Amino acid sequence: MSTAVSVRTHRERAIILVGHGGVPCDFPREKVRRLMMLEGQRNATGAPMGREEAALDREIREFPRSPKTDPYKTGLERLASVLAHRLPIPLYVAYNEFCAPSVTDAVARAIERGALELVLVSSMMTPGGSHSEVEMPELVNDLQREYPQVAICYAWPFDLDALAGLLVDHLERFTQPLAS
Repeated sequence: MSTAVSVRTHRERAIILVGHGGVPCDFPREKVRRLMMLEGQRNATGAPMGREEAALDREIREFPRSPKTDPYKTGLERLASVLAHRLPIPLYVAYNEFCAPSVTDAVARAIERGALELVLVSSMMTPGGSHSEVEMPELVNDLQREYPQVAICYAWPFDLDALAGLLVDHLERFTQPLAS
């Protein structure tokens, strides 16, 4: 009896780190308000995204940024850089909203580069958030239907004991007695 063994190369696997995304401080506030209003209406009715909302979403995601105008994006990319050095497979960055690339775009890019197995992990770690607990699982289901040849896993929820341990270790740096 022979057994088939599947061997995956590092290129066939990838991780996508998903951050929330922030609005650059120099993006017009009236456009942010309009986008939020349209999103609220869509969510209330269950309708698909309309043209105006899609255009505003694309405009805000593609708006030029710098560390000064979008420190969140800079911070997530710094985390991704440190994380990438610890991982044996490619890491991509994506944003839930307000920033490019979107999760959908990052998934498409990873697949174009040969990924057949994807793990999506959120930087939003605490339970109870609509992005992490509702939107991401729905998006992963949609992506799995769009790319049935690719295994897509959402690494959620975080183990709260492990997360608490990380925070305790971090807090120890700040709660040690000060040297005289």
